[in-house]
Amino acid sequence: MKTPNIQMVDLMSQYSKIKNQIDVNIVSTIESGRFVNGPIVSEFSENLSKFLNIKYVIPCANGTDALQIAFMALDLKIGDEIICPSWTYIATAEAAALLGIKIVFCDVDIDTFNITAELVEPLINERTKAIVPVHLYGQSCEMNGLISLAKKYNLKIVEDNAQAIGCKYNYANEELRFTGGMGDIGTTSFYPSKNLGCYGDGGALFTNDKTLAEKIKMIVNHGEKLKYHHEIIGCNSRLDSIQAEILNVKLNYLEEYNSNRKKMADNYNKAFNNIEEIQTPKVINNSDHVYHQYTLKVKDGSRNKLKTYLQNFGIPSMIYYPIPIHKQKPYFSNQLLKNTDILSEEVISLPIHTELENSNQEYIVETILNFFR
Repeated sequence: MKTPNIQMVDLMSQYSKIKNQIDVNIVSTIESGRFVNGPIVSEFSENLSKFLNIKYVIPCANGTDALQIAFMALDLKIGDEIICPSWTYIATAEAAALLGIKIVFCDVDIDTFNITAELVEPLINERTKAIVPVHLYGQSCEMNGLISLAKKYNLKIVEDNAQAIGCKYNYANEELRFTGGMGDIGTTSFYPSKNLGCYGDGGALFTNDKTLAEKIKMIVNHGEKLKYHHEIIGCNSRLDSIQAEILNVKLNYLEEYNSNRKKMADNYNKAFNNIEEIQTPKVINNSDHVYHQYTLKVKDGSRNKLKTYLQNFGIPSMIYYPIPIHKQKPYFSNQLLKNTDILSEEVISLPIHTELENSNQEYIVETILNFFR
């Protein structure tokens, strides 16, 4: 039997289905000569704002810049503290460290992979200025508790929404809100592999606060309010017009893309539900899940053996993350983060993307079932 060609992400097959729209729009931008801050950037910003029902969307160069700009907009200074998970991609901490902000790492819930108010509160002190929830793998943190906590201690919330764009959360038990639109500022990444990804680098910040939005717009453009009039310290972080063209097309398909991921996750869940050695992703009652990653926990210590086994059968998998941030050299901390340490030994992410064929998913499932037989 021929081994199927399975990829963690299949961007070329996805592109082939929207090629005509993408190509026409890219050519249009090239012919316009408006490569930076062209009208398409504003158009995409407005369309994403409407989609997410968030008042202000400010595009920038990438998701890491978005986090740094968020901290700058909130006037966080050297020595101020933020609380964020160690169980996330390095950028969450990196953006703060570049500004001299002290990072206090928080453990995560062992089943949802996300921080909670109960885990955050003991870490708050007089130097704490902000909480940074990361909506990991595509599911929202329990934001109701975190927002209540922020109000109690007069803290800001910066949502790292790089992995969960399009995810809905039951906010204040009365309305559905998209992740990224509940805190003071939300950030996201449009890295190509994201659920809404461009063909290079890109990012954005979200806020419902007009004053913050105006400040963010200045920061991303060298601190300018009027051309050559610099009012604050800023940086050069802009989404280019070609990437905006790509994102504007793909935004029309985001709900379809997320829906397809949910269906594939359901297939995995049903197949693995009765395997004692693994735990499928837990979805909290207040959130849906857009499955940027489909991440299992392998409970019997055989995670690495499973990864090798899958590789031998031509099936890619990833470990997000083999070394938590608090154990990385630049950020090393003696904090005891029990759940985080356990997860680094248990998690494995399987292929899940918009172009994964049913036959290939069945092949992945059968291979994993055979491993545990």
